[in-house]
Amino acid sequence: MEINESEFYNRLLDYHNLLYLCHRNADPDALGSAFALKEALGGTIGVIEGCDRVASQIAKQLNIDFVVNPADDHDFVVVVDTSTLAQLNGFQLKRYAVIDHHATTSLNINADFFLHRNSSSTAEIVLRVLNLMGAPIMRRAAFALIAGIITDTGNFKHASADSFKAMAELIELSGIEYSEVMESLSSLPQDISMRIAFIKAAQRAIIERVEDWIIVTSQVSSFGGAAATNLISIGADVAFVASKDAEVVKVSARARKNAINAGVNLARLMEDISARFNGTGGGHEGAAGMDVHGDIENILANCTEYVRNSLLKITCQMRP
Repeated sequence: MEINESEFYNRLLDYHNLLYLCHRNADPDALGSAFALKEALGGTIGVIEGCDRVASQIAKQLNIDFVVNPADDHDFVVVVDTSTLAQLNGFQLKRYAVIDHHATTSLNINADFFLHRNSSSTAEIVLRVLNLMGAPIMRRAAFALIAGIITDTGNFKHASADSFKAMAELIELSGIEYSEVMESLSSLPQDISMRIAFIKAAQRAIIERVEDWIIVTSQVSSFGGAAATNLISIGADVAFVASKDAEVVKVSARARKNAINAGVNLARLMEDISARFNGTGGGHEGAAGMDVHGDIENILANCTEYVRNSLLKITCQMRP
């Protein structure tokens, strides 16, 4: 059942021993959103496998406590910033709610209730919930939400007007300087393993040109999302990077804004292709992922074909 921000808060008041569950390798938007809800309503923050490097730094700086791979012994679970069950690594959801901003999500189907908005970050939705419940937003929670907005909008490259409004409100409420959060986020040294993954992704890149568009596929053993982003930064319009973990193929996809404007929708692509390969996928128009089963080369070829057809269709429609 889809509900609004006010009802979301009121329903959560009916439960004790809440678990705010973040997807595997939780990012600052997931962790910050969960932390702000936990500060207002009480409960426990749980993350699958742990946090990414940036979220780990924020957790350390703000002294945010969380449980890695929590037990299934809570009265109610609030799934935060998560669009597919695959991102929870088999966690057995029983009674749960979802608060999320991704373009597509399959978790809403079996949820007791869910709050979904097409926002640039989940942190913006959480801020609206806290405002409606009249909850004071303390400095640590504000810092965590600001970090979530900055990182999920790519330093505001993908921000909406609401993102800037939320940022201004949080800064005004907390007195936090924007430069303070940026300094914290930029102080992280780049992991050498990540740098190696970037180089390998570039070395292994398969490039296809479609009209004036460049589609790139590659394979790495880790840091697929970051590697796909790096391929975009060096010239790709759409990039897919795959890795294999046991029997599961994980694909991360990124797209430039001009490709999105031309009709590329990676969230829909991942949802459609994951269904072909017995998996789950979703995300945003310009950043998405999927967990599937099958041959990596075949999966990546399907991704390329999907984008190729989308771009050619738009090109044909634009021609006189």
